[in-house]
Amino acid sequence: MPTNRPFVLSIAGFDPSAGAGVLADIKTFEQHQVYGLAVCTANTIQTENEFVNIQWTALEFVLQSIETLFGSYNIKAVKIGIVPSLPYLKEIVFLIKKLSPKTKIVWDTVLKSTTEFDFLNIENQNDLVAILKEIELITPNYNEILKLDTKEATIEIITEKISKHCAILLKGGHNPNEIGTDFLHSQQHFFRLSPNTTHIYEKHGSGCVLSAAITANIALEQELLRACKNAKAYTENFLLSTPKLLGNHYV
Repeated sequence: MPTNRPFVLSIAGFDPSAGAGVLADIKTFEQHQVYGLAVCTANTIQTENEFVNIQWTALEFVLQSIETLFGSYNIKAVKIGIVPSLPYLKEIVFLIKKLSPKTKIVWDTVLKSTTEFDFLNIENQNDLVAILKEIELITPNYNEILKLDTKEATIEIITEKISKHCAILLKGGHNPNEIGTDFLHSQQHFFRLSPNTTHIYEKHGSGCVLSAAITANIALEQELLRACKNAKAYTENFLLSTPKLLGNHYV
């Protein structure tokens, strides 16, 4: 059993192309020298170019897996990816905090895939707030953050509301004004994270890699801004690694 690396858990979907989901997370964890564990929320049929189908894992099975892992390992941080519903997510988050109140949680808010599959519909704002209060950081892009509130709300209004409960890293890949610039919002602070370059190649699973890298950095006891900056640099290297949709991982 490794004793020199912190344990980090990915709770996410299985992508057989290994570009996204738990396989991408584990690759990222290994490069950051943390020990990666995984719980699968869904099996998918997909490649980097095509999303065909998804089969969700029963909530009871996921919760039992989480209990088993927390019973054996001191897990410093958890990254959560795709989930089928808000109640499903709430059960996961509340169980983690019951088992280990000090464990930090990063939620990669995968609310809709690029192939137009609805992964999560926000049915109840009160439940959403209760979840956010238990989370360290969420990492939506410009399309996903709009799905965390009513259709009438602007990104600015949604960001202000959510940052009262947890930090937000608003990813800049879809930023219409400053491409590649991320914005980190918390209740006390606001930071602009500019890219080192905007001449990158699009990658399948880049959001998973970024959130997994942040989670690993948090487990390594980096403060949040530093964790996000370092993860951004890692993800840029991932984006530059090949001209194709599947990238290579390296430090």
